[in-house]
Amino acid sequence: MPLNCGIVGLPNVGKSSLFSALTSIQANIQNYPFCTIEPNVGLVEVPDYRIQKLSEIYISKNSIPATCEFVDIAGLVKNASQGEGLGNRFLANIRETSIVAHVLRCFVDDTVSHVSSTLDPEDDILTIQTELTIADLESIARQKERILKEKKVKNPDLQKKVAIMEPLLEKIEEALNKNQALHTLELSTDEEVYYTQLQLLRAKPTLYVCNVSEQDVHEGNAYVEKVRAVAESEQSTTIQVCAKYESELASLPPHERKEFLENTGIEHSSLSLLVESAYALMGLRTFFTAGEKEVHAWTFKEGTKAPEAAGIIHSDFQRGFIRAEVFSYEDIIAHGSEHNIRSAGKVRTEGKNYLVQDGDIVHFRFNV
Repeated sequence: MPLNCGIVGLPNVGKSSLFSALTSIQANIQNYPFCTIEPNVGLVEVPDYRIQKLSEIYISKNSIPATCEFVDIAGLVKNASQGEGLGNRFLANIRETSIVAHVLRCFVDDTVSHVSSTLDPEDDILTIQTELTIADLESIARQKERILKEKKVKNPDLQKKVAIMEPLLEKIEEALNKNQALHTLELSTDEEVYYTQLQLLRAKPTLYVCNVSEQDVHEGNAYVEKVRAVAESEQSTTIQVCAKYESELASLPPHERKEFLENTGIEHSSLSLLVESAYALMGLRTFFTAGEKEVHAWTFKEGTKAPEAAGIIHSDFQRGFIRAEVFSYEDIIAHGSEHNIRSAGKVRTEGKNYLVQDGDIVHFRFNV
């Protein structure tokens, strides 16, 4: 389950600059609204130092990191849900992503136009949230009409669905009208199933990305603090980047990037920072398969059992799952090789109920 991240925001906040820096794909960047029309898409490798270490230990012929897909979605404006700007096309692009990175302009620059007369990232957040909320309320209204029709059908299975959906839709509608982040709703297991099927825009986990100037890259500013306060109220996350610095970093040869980061005093690139924060927000983790042929990183959701993790590699692995042989990344670093780990009795045999952990190295045994 690769991470799929939609980059959204108002026009001219630095979305396309950040996208280009993250993916090394040159997006169309102009000083006017809607220079991005069709979404730009880039697939990047997830930074993970463990891949290189494992490849060295196994002397692997190939290493395959986990990947993340970034989608640069054109700028939303007020009344987008009613077709303003490029409207519903953008809302549909957001619906297809698994997490939203909401880029906010937190820098002052009179040479770069802004859709509002004043710089106010808190108001910018509300503008985007309002458009997503309106679209979701319309979706809920359609669902409620469908439920009214289904209530008249004398079918036990359908009536069971209606009994769950009717109060669920009321709960969601109330939360949307209060501008409550939907991921904070407390849902039963049955409600969770139908809630996921609704594919609501406000249900997307949101990572707030504050785009600051070179002067504010280390300390931040009052705009960043406003964004952070909003994020904390929603149980979301805020990160701070300088898209201008990141664009310069992306244009350098790989061997010069470390020196650039050191000279600017930036600890981590925006790619590392954004992916790490998105993984944490979504509860994503990484396990590995390793051998002489290749070392491969696989993304999974926290709480995944061994057979489901095997299914991430191939459906046959899950269907014919017998057991998993497991040891940790820390174990192989401590012992130096898989042979030494096995000699030390550190390899565990786990069954169908084992919850895979971040950094696990797994050999799946299966029969189909």
